[in-house]
Amino acid sequence: MSFSRYKIIFFGTPEFASVILEKLADSEFRPFLVVTASDKPAGRKGILAVPSVKKTAEKKQIPFWQLDSLKNTGIAKKMFSLSPDLFIVAAYGLILPREILAIPKFGALNVHPSLLPKYRGAAPIQASILAGDKITGVSLMLMDEKIDHGPIIAQKKIKIKNKETMLDLSEKLSLLGANLLIDILPKWLKNRIKAKKQNHKKASFTQQIKKEHGQINWSKSAQEIEQMFRAYQPWPGIYTFFQGKKIKIITLEISKIKTFYQPGNIFLTTEKELAVMTKKNAIILKEVQQEGKNAVSGKSFLNGHPQLINTILD
Repeated sequence: MSFSRYKIIFFGTPEFASVILEKLADSEFRPFLVVTASDKPAGRKGILAVPSVKKTAEKKQIPFWQLDSLKNTGIAKKMFSLSPDLFIVAAYGLILPREILAIPKFGALNVHPSLLPKYRGAAPIQASILAGDKITGVSLMLMDEKIDHGPIIAQKKIKIKNKETMLDLSEKLSLLGANLLIDILPKWLKNRIKAKKQNHKKASFTQQIKKEHGQINWSKSAQEIEQMFRAYQPWPGIYTFFQGKKIKIITLEISKIKTFYQPGNIFLTTEKELAVMTKKNAIILKEVQQEGKNAVSGKSFLNGHPQLINTILD
Protein backbone atom coordinates (compact mmCIF):
# COMPACT_ATOMS: atom_id res chain seq x y z
CA MET A 1 0.00 0.00 0.00
CA SER A 2 1.34 3.42 -0.95
CA PHE A 3 1.07 6.15 1.67
CA SER A 4 1.99 8.96 -0.71
CA ARG A 5 -1.71 9.60 -1.36
CA TYR A 6 -2.17 10.94 2.18
CA LYS A 7 -2.09 14.72 2.40
CA ILE A 8 0.20 15.79 5.23
CA ILE A 9 0.87 19.29 6.55
CA PHE A 10 4.05 19.77 8.60
CA PHE A 11 4.35 22.43 11.32
CA GLY A 12 7.80 23.32 12.69
CA THR A 13 10.41 26.06 13.01
CA PRO A 14 13.92 25.32 14.44
CA GLU A 15 16.66 22.87 13.46
CA PHE A 16 15.08 20.07 15.52
CA ALA A 17 12.01 20.25 13.28
CA SER A 18 14.08 20.74 10.14
CA VAL A 19 15.79 17.36 10.55
CA ILE A 20 12.40 15.66 10.86
CA LEU A 21 11.01 17.49 7.82
CA GLU A 22 14.01 16.46 5.73
CA LYS A 23 13.47 12.78 6.61
CA LEU A 24 9.76 13.03 5.82
CA ALA A 25 10.43 14.80 2.52
CA ASP A 26 12.58 11.88 1.39
CA SER A 27 9.97 9.29 2.40
CA GLU A 28 6.51 8.30 1.20
CA PHE A 29 5.14 10.67 3.88
CA ARG A 30 6.34 13.79 2.10
CA PRO A 31 4.25 16.80 3.27
CA PHE A 32 2.44 18.78 0.59
CA LEU A 33 2.61 21.95 2.73
CA VAL A 34 4.87 23.29 5.49
CA VAL A 35 3.82 25.85 8.11
CA THR A 36 6.61 27.71 9.92
CA ALA A 37 7.31 30.99 11.72
CA SER A 38 8.18 34.25 10.03
CA ASP A 39 11.73 35.49 9.50
CA LYS A 40 12.67 37.50 12.59
CA PRO A 41 15.37 40.09 13.41
CA ALA A 42 18.28 38.56 15.35
CA GLY A 43 21.42 39.87 17.00
CA ARG A 44 22.49 43.45 17.60
CA LYS A 45 22.22 44.37 13.93
CA GLY A 46 18.69 42.99 13.63
CA ILE A 47 19.45 40.94 10.54
CA LEU A 48 16.50 38.75 9.57
CA ALA A 49 17.00 35.12 10.65
CA VAL A 50 15.34 32.51 8.45
CA PRO A 51 13.76 29.51 10.23
CA SER A 52 15.60 26.24 9.58
CA VAL A 53 12.33 24.63 8.49
CA LYS A 54 11.81 27.30 5.83
CA LYS A 55 15.28 26.58 4.43
CA THR A 56 14.51 22.86 4.28
CA ALA A 57 11.12 23.45 2.65
CA GLU A 58 12.80 25.56 -0.03
CA LYS A 59 15.54 22.96 -0.51
CA LYS A 60 12.99 20.16 -0.88
CA GLN A 61 10.70 22.36 -3.02
CA ILE A 62 7.73 22.07 -0.67
CA PRO A 63 5.28 25.02 -0.55
CA PHE A 64 5.25 26.80 2.81
CA TRP A 65 3.28 29.33 4.84
CA GLN A 66 4.95 31.58 7.42
CA LEU A 67 2.48 32.30 10.21
CA ASP A 68 2.94 33.88 13.64
CA SER A 69 -0.67 33.30 14.68
CA LEU A 70 -3.22 30.57 14.04
CA LYS A 71 -6.15 32.36 15.70
CA ASN A 72 -7.38 33.99 12.52
CA THR A 73 -10.51 32.09 11.43
CA GLY A 74 -9.56 32.69 7.81
CA ILE A 75 -6.47 30.50 8.28
CA ALA A 76 -8.57 27.61 9.62
CA LYS A 77 -10.96 27.88 6.66
CA LYS A 78 -8.10 27.98 4.18
CA MET A 79 -6.48 24.95 5.80
CA PHE A 80 -9.79 23.07 5.86
CA SER A 81 -10.23 23.72 2.13
CA LEU A 82 -6.98 21.83 1.48
CA SER A 83 -8.53 18.61 2.90
CA PRO A 84 -5.40 17.43 4.80
CA ASP A 85 -5.40 13.91 6.23
CA LEU A 86 -2.77 14.48 8.93
CA PHE A 87 -0.80 17.19 10.70
CA ILE A 88 2.73 16.51 11.95
CA VAL A 89 4.06 19.04 14.45
CA ALA A 90 7.62 19.43 15.77
CA ALA A 91 8.68 22.49 17.77
CA TYR A 92 6.43 24.86 15.82
CA GLY A 93 6.25 27.34 18.70
CA LEU A 94 2.51 28.03 18.69
CA ILE A 95 -0.45 26.19 20.20
CA LEU A 96 -2.80 24.79 17.56
CA PRO A 97 -6.37 25.93 18.43
CA ARG A 98 -9.34 23.56 18.51
CA GLU A 99 -10.67 24.51 15.07
CA ILE A 100 -7.27 23.71 13.51
CA LEU A 101 -6.77 20.45 15.41
CA ALA A 102 -10.21 19.26 14.26
CA ILE A 103 -9.37 19.56 10.56
CA PRO A 104 -7.34 16.42 9.67
CA LYS A 105 -8.99 12.98 9.65
CA PHE A 106 -6.03 11.35 11.42
CA GLY A 107 -5.42 14.16 13.88
CA ALA A 108 -2.26 16.11 14.67
CA LEU A 109 0.81 14.17 15.79
CA ASN A 110 3.51 15.93 17.79
CA VAL A 111 7.16 14.82 17.96
CA HIS A 112 8.27 15.85 21.45
CA PRO A 113 11.89 15.49 22.72
CA SER A 114 11.20 14.00 26.15
CA LEU A 115 9.58 10.94 27.69
CA LEU A 116 6.19 12.48 28.41
CA PRO A 117 4.62 13.30 30.80
CA LYS A 118 8.08 14.41 32.00
CA TYR A 119 9.27 17.78 30.72
CA ARG A 120 6.28 19.24 28.97
CA GLY A 121 6.68 22.72 27.55
CA ALA A 122 9.29 24.84 25.82
CA ALA A 123 12.67 23.44 26.91
CA PRO A 124 12.57 19.67 27.53
CA ILE A 125 16.09 18.95 26.26
CA GLN A 126 17.66 21.63 28.44
CA ALA A 127 15.63 20.46 31.44
CA SER A 128 16.84 16.88 31.04
CA ILE A 129 20.51 17.93 30.97
CA LEU A 130 20.04 20.36 33.87
CA ALA A 131 18.53 17.56 35.96
CA GLY A 132 21.49 15.27 35.29
CA ASP A 133 19.29 12.62 33.67
CA LYS A 134 21.01 9.57 32.22
CA ILE A 135 18.07 8.63 29.98
CA THR A 136 15.80 10.69 27.77
CA GLY A 137 13.88 10.03 24.58
CA VAL A 138 11.16 11.12 22.18
CA SER A 139 7.39 10.82 22.37
CA LEU A 140 4.86 10.75 19.55
CA MET A 141 1.67 12.27 20.89
CA LEU A 142 -1.83 12.87 19.55
CA MET A 143 -2.31 16.57 20.19
CA ASP A 144 -5.14 18.18 22.09
CA GLU A 145 -5.66 21.81 23.11
CA LYS A 146 -3.33 21.66 26.12
CA ILE A 147 0.47 21.80 25.95
CA ASP A 148 2.00 18.31 25.52
CA HIS A 149 -1.09 16.85 27.19
CA GLY A 150 -2.49 14.46 24.59
CA PRO A 151 -2.30 10.64 24.60
CA ILE A 152 0.94 8.87 23.66
CA ILE A 153 1.25 6.87 20.45
CA ALA A 154 4.86 5.70 20.80
CA GLN A 155 8.08 6.46 22.71
CA LYS A 156 11.73 5.60 22.30
CA LYS A 157 14.53 5.98 24.86
CA ILE A 158 18.15 7.04 24.42
CA LYS A 159 21.13 7.44 26.78
CA ILE A 160 22.57 10.87 27.53
CA LYS A 161 26.36 10.85 27.29
CA ASN A 162 28.51 12.68 29.84
CA LYS A 163 29.72 15.51 27.59
CA GLU A 164 26.63 15.98 25.43
CA THR A 165 25.37 19.52 25.02
CA MET A 166 21.85 20.63 24.21
CA LEU A 167 22.90 20.93 20.56
CA ASP A 168 24.32 17.38 20.49
CA LEU A 169 21.29 15.87 22.17
CA SER A 170 18.81 17.82 20.04
CA GLU A 171 20.39 16.42 16.88
CA LYS A 172 20.21 12.85 18.20
CA LEU A 173 16.62 13.22 19.38
CA SER A 174 15.47 14.78 16.11
CA LEU A 175 16.85 11.81 14.15
CA LEU A 176 15.36 9.40 16.68
CA GLY A 177 12.00 11.15 16.41
CA ALA A 178 12.06 11.19 12.61
CA ASN A 179 12.83 7.48 12.38
CA LEU A 180 10.20 6.61 14.99
CA LEU A 181 7.63 8.70 13.15
CA ILE A 182 8.30 7.03 9.80
CA ASP A 183 8.13 3.61 11.47
CA ILE A 184 4.85 4.36 13.27
CA LEU A 185 2.93 6.28 10.58
CA PRO A 186 1.90 3.22 8.51
CA LYS A 187 0.29 1.67 11.61
CA TRP A 188 -1.35 4.94 12.62
CA LEU A 189 -2.82 5.56 9.18
CA LYS A 190 -4.20 2.01 9.14
CA ASN A 191 -5.78 2.53 12.58
CA ARG A 192 -3.61 -0.19 14.11
CA ILE A 193 -2.34 1.85 17.06
CA LYS A 194 -4.35 3.01 20.05
CA ALA A 195 -3.08 6.12 21.82
CA LYS A 196 -2.57 5.76 25.58
CA LYS A 197 -3.55 8.48 28.04
CA GLN A 198 -0.68 10.15 29.89
CA ASN A 199 -0.41 9.98 33.67
CA HIS A 200 -1.03 13.68 34.24
CA LYS A 201 -0.17 13.41 37.95
CA LYS A 202 3.45 12.77 36.95
CA ALA A 203 3.67 15.72 34.59
CA SER A 204 6.45 18.28 34.96
CA PHE A 205 6.70 21.53 33.06
CA THR A 206 9.64 23.44 31.59
CA GLN A 207 9.92 27.17 31.07
CA GLN A 208 11.10 29.17 28.09
CA ILE A 209 14.86 29.72 28.33
CA LYS A 210 15.86 33.37 28.75
CA LYS A 211 19.25 35.09 28.58
CA GLU A 212 19.32 35.67 32.34
CA HIS A 213 19.09 31.92 33.02
CA GLY A 214 22.73 31.68 31.97
CA GLN A 215 24.06 33.57 34.99
CA ILE A 216 26.04 31.25 37.27
CA ASN A 217 25.20 30.84 40.93
CA TRP A 218 28.52 29.73 42.43
CA SER A 219 26.71 28.37 45.49
CA LYS A 220 25.63 25.44 43.32
CA SER A 221 27.90 22.42 42.92
CA ALA A 222 30.46 22.12 40.14
CA GLN A 223 28.39 19.27 38.68
CA GLU A 224 25.27 21.43 38.53
CA ILE A 225 27.19 24.26 36.86
CA GLU A 226 28.70 21.84 34.31
CA GLN A 227 25.19 20.55 33.52
CA MET A 228 24.04 24.13 33.14
CA PHE A 229 26.95 24.78 30.77
CA ARG A 230 25.93 21.83 28.55
CA ALA A 231 22.20 22.62 28.71
CA TYR A 232 22.70 26.20 27.56
CA GLN A 233 24.88 25.49 24.52
CA PRO A 234 24.76 27.23 22.12
CA TRP A 235 22.38 29.74 23.75
CA PRO A 236 22.33 31.58 26.10
CA GLY A 237 25.64 30.12 27.32
CA ILE A 238 26.73 30.62 30.94
CA TYR A 239 28.38 33.67 32.42
CA THR A 240 29.46 35.46 35.57
CA PHE A 241 30.43 39.03 36.48
CA PHE A 242 33.76 40.46 37.62
CA GLN A 243 33.77 44.10 38.74
CA GLY A 244 30.52 44.62 36.88
CA LYS A 245 31.81 43.18 33.59
CA LYS A 246 30.21 40.11 32.04
CA ILE A 247 32.51 37.10 31.59
CA LYS A 248 31.22 34.24 29.44
CA ILE A 249 32.55 30.73 30.11
CA ILE A 250 33.51 29.13 26.78
CA THR A 251 35.03 25.85 28.04
CA LEU A 252 35.40 24.45 31.54
CA GLU A 253 36.34 21.39 33.58
CA ILE A 254 35.34 20.07 36.99
CA SER A 255 38.12 19.78 39.55
CA LYS A 256 37.74 17.77 42.78
CA ILE A 257 40.47 19.78 44.46
CA LYS A 258 40.04 20.20 48.22
CA THR A 259 40.15 23.80 49.42
CA PHE A 260 38.61 25.95 52.15
CA TYR A 261 37.58 28.71 49.75
CA GLN A 262 34.01 29.95 49.77
CA PRO A 263 31.79 29.60 46.66
CA GLY A 264 32.71 32.15 44.00
CA ASN A 265 36.29 32.55 45.23
CA ILE A 266 38.85 32.61 42.40
CA PHE A 267 42.15 30.79 42.95
CA LEU A 268 45.03 29.09 41.15
CA THR A 269 45.32 25.30 41.14
CA THR A 270 48.70 23.61 41.71
CA GLU A 271 48.89 23.39 37.87
CA LYS A 272 48.50 27.20 37.74
CA GLU A 273 45.03 27.01 36.19
CA LEU A 274 42.34 29.57 36.88
CA ALA A 275 39.58 28.05 39.02
CA VAL A 276 36.45 29.07 40.91
CA MET A 277 35.19 27.35 44.05
CA THR A 278 31.59 26.11 44.18
CA LYS A 279 29.43 24.49 46.84
CA LYS A 280 31.14 21.20 46.02
CA ASN A 281 34.36 20.94 43.99
CA ALA A 282 35.68 23.65 41.70
CA ILE A 283 35.29 24.80 38.11
CA ILE A 284 38.47 25.32 36.08
CA LEU A 285 38.01 28.15 33.58
CA LYS A 286 39.72 26.77 30.49
CA GLU A 287 38.49 29.47 28.12
CA VAL A 288 36.58 32.70 28.80
CA GLN A 289 35.32 35.72 26.93
CA GLN A 290 34.90 39.18 28.40
CA GLU A 291 32.01 41.12 26.93
CA GLY A 292 33.10 42.95 23.77
CA LYS A 293 36.37 41.02 23.47
CA ASN A 294 37.67 37.79 21.92
CA ALA A 295 37.71 34.46 23.75
CA VAL A 296 41.02 33.64 25.47
CA SER A 297 42.38 30.87 27.66
CA GLY A 298 41.86 31.14 31.40
CA LYS A 299 45.62 31.57 31.86
CA SER A 300 45.77 34.43 29.32
CA PHE A 301 42.81 36.12 30.95
CA LEU A 302 44.56 35.90 34.32
CA ASN A 303 47.73 37.43 32.86
CA GLY A 304 45.71 40.48 31.92
CA HIS A 305 43.78 40.53 35.20
CA PRO A 306 46.16 39.41 37.99
CA GLN A 307 43.90 41.09 40.54
CA LEU A 308 41.39 38.24 40.01
CA ILE A 309 43.08 35.89 42.47
CA ASN A 310 41.33 35.60 45.84
CA THR A 311 38.44 37.79 44.77
CA ILE A 312 34.79 36.73 44.74
CA LEU A 313 32.82 36.58 41.50
CA ASP A 314 29.41 38.26 41.45
